[in-house]
Amino acid sequence: MKVLIISDSHGLTDELVEIKKRHINEVEAIIHCGDSELNDGAEQIQDMLIVKGNCDFLGNFPNEIIETIGSYRFFITHGHLYSVKTNLMKLKYRAEEEQANIVCFGHSHIAGAELVDGKLFINPGSIFLPRMRNEKTYAILELMNGQAIVDFYNLHGEKISNLSTKFQFA
Repeated sequence: MKVLIISDSHGLTDELVEIKKRHINEVEAIIHCGDSELNDGAEQIQDMLIVKGNCDFLGNFPNEIIETIGSYRFFITHGHLYSVKTNLMKLKYRAEEEQANIVCFGHSHIAGAELVDGKLFINPGSIFLPRMRNEKTYAILELMNGQAIVDFYNLHGEKISNLSTKFQFA
């Protein structure tokens, strides 16, 4: 099972369409972790699980989504309400309250994935203005046989090998 994760597109539309077209036939779900800066009726974000970011003033998006995809419980939020630029503690506690296995968030524009106390935290970075690296990034999570593989891609769909990570994950 694969899930496409995007965040912090900040008004980009052509890029969202391109990424969606590139991967639509290989993923079970598409998640946008907020700051799309688009109206909730925008066709570029149709069929995406999308949350409200601190720069989303046009759309009527929820602050968080709890969604079961396959056999995994996802907690999706932008991150600004959980101080993710400081640490992941508040986000971790909220994920525990929701009994989530996987946490998808953005806000910091810093791509990364880590396993904390059995929960997988994924920040796909930003396809608009990345921080801590030059590449504009998004992620694809693949779950199979007790493993989680998080691959990061640049805007052109090229895998960024040094960012990709594999986790033992039940």
